[in-house]
Amino acid sequence: MSSLAIIGTGYVGLVTGACFAQVGHQVLCVDNDAKKVETLRAGGIPIYEPGLEDLVRSNVESGRLRFTTSTAEAVAEADVIFICVPTPPQPDGSVDLSYIEGVAREIAGNLTAYRVIVDKSTVPVKTGEKVAETIRRYAKTKVDFDVVSNPEFLREGFAVDDLMHPDRIVIGTSSPRPVALMRDIYTPFNAPIIVTDTNSAELIKHAANSFLALKISYINAISAICEAAGANVLEVANGIGLDERIGRRFLNAGIGFGGSCFPKDLSAFIKIAEQLGYDFQLLKEVQRINTAQMERFLKKITDTLWVLKDKRIGVLGLAFKQNTDDVRTSPAIDLCQRLLKEGARLRVNDPKAMEKARALLPEGPDVEYVDDLNQVPVDCDALVIATEWPEFTKLDLAHARKVMTTPILFDGRNLFDRTEMELLGFIYKGVGR
Repeated sequence: MSSLAIIGTGYVGLVTGACFAQVGHQVLCVDNDAKKVETLRAGGIPIYEPGLEDLVRSNVESGRLRFTTSTAEAVAEADVIFICVPTPPQPDGSVDLSYIEGVAREIAGNLTAYRVIVDKSTVPVKTGEKVAETIRRYAKTKVDFDVVSNPEFLREGFAVDDLMHPDRIVIGTSSPRPVALMRDIYTPFNAPIIVTDTNSAELIKHAANSFLALKISYINAISAICEAAGANVLEVANGIGLDERIGRRFLNAGIGFGGSCFPKDLSAFIKIAEQLGYDFQLLKEVQRINTAQMERFLKKITDTLWVLKDKRIGVLGLAFKQNTDDVRTSPAIDLCQRLLKEGARLRVNDPKAMEKARALLPEGPDVEYVDDLNQVPVDCDALVIATEWPEFTKLDLAHARKVMTTPILFDGRNLFDRTEMELLGFIYKGVGR
C-alpha cells in the first residue's frame, strides 16, 4: 500500500482521504485551518455526508488516516500528493486558480525527492501544465516529479459510495512513469481505468458535468411542454429513460440544478471553450433553461396566491439536493430569497441543512426555522417542496390539510401524486404535470 497526502479537506479531499485509508493506504490530510484539523483528529467532521463520519473515525483510530496543517510534512512523507483545494468561480465565469497555484508553490518549496502531484480538484484544461511549470519555477533544487490529472466524479450525498464503487477512474499524464503507481493506488476499487493525456483528462470532468446539467435542463424544458400539452413529465421521462442509450438518471424535472459543481463547471466550460475559440451556445442555452425553470415555478406560486406580501409559506428543503447539508447555489435558498423579496413570511425545514442555511437566510420575523416537519404547515397559506428529501414524503398530509390556512402545495420535486393530493383536499401544483 502507498503513502498518500491529500491537500484540502473539503467534500472531495476528506472523502478521498477517508476512502483511500479504508482500503489500506496510509493517508495524511492537510488543511490550513487548525481548528478544523483538531476536529478531524477527534473523529468529527465539519460536513454532512452519509457514511463519512464513521469512515473518518474508524480510520483515525486505526492510524491509517491522519491530519496536519503542515504541507512540508505531507511532501516529506507521501509518495503521491493529491491537490483537492477549491476552484471557485470568478465573476466572468472563469475559474479562480489561486488556491491551486498556492499549493503548487508550497509543494515546490518542500520538494527534495521524486513525487507524483495529482490534480483532483476540478480545473480547466491545461492547468496541469501550469502546475508543472510553477513547481519547476519555485523548486529550491532540481528534482524530478510528475503531474497527473485524476478528476473526481463524486455526487454529494453519495460521495462515499461513488468513490468506493466508481464507474471509472481517469488518469491523465504526459509521462509513463507515474502510471503504475496510480494504478496500484486504485487497484482495491476494482473499476475501469482510463489512461490518457493530461489535457484530455481535465476536459473529461467539465464535459461530463456539463452533459449532466444539459440532461437536467432538457427534461425541465420538456416539463414546460408537458404542462402546455396536458401531459405528465414523469411518464415522458420514464419512456425516455428506458432507452439504454439515454438512461433514466438525471431526468427528474424540478426547479433547476444548483450546488457547488454544475453551475460552476458549466460556466467554466463555456469560458474554457471561449478561450479556445469556440462559442458553446448549447451550454449557454442550458444555463438559460435552468434560470427560466425557477422563474416558471415562482410564477406558478404568484399566479396561484396572487399577492405574496404577508402570506405565510412553508418551505420544505434548503439544501441543493437530498443527503447533504450543502446550501451553496441551492435552488431552494434562491426560491426562499425570492419569496422574501415579494414580502412573504417563511417557515422552513431541512433534515440537515438548517444550520448552514442560517448564514444565507437569517432567522427573524420573516424566517422561522422549524425542527418538526409536521409543524411547518401550521397557519401557512401554501407549502412548497424545494428539495427532494425522502423524509418529506412522510409528512402527515391529513394534519397539514387541517392546520393550513389554505391547503395549497407547490411540489417543486414531484414527490407526491396529484390525484392523492386532490382527494385529500389540496390544490396541487407539480412540475410538468
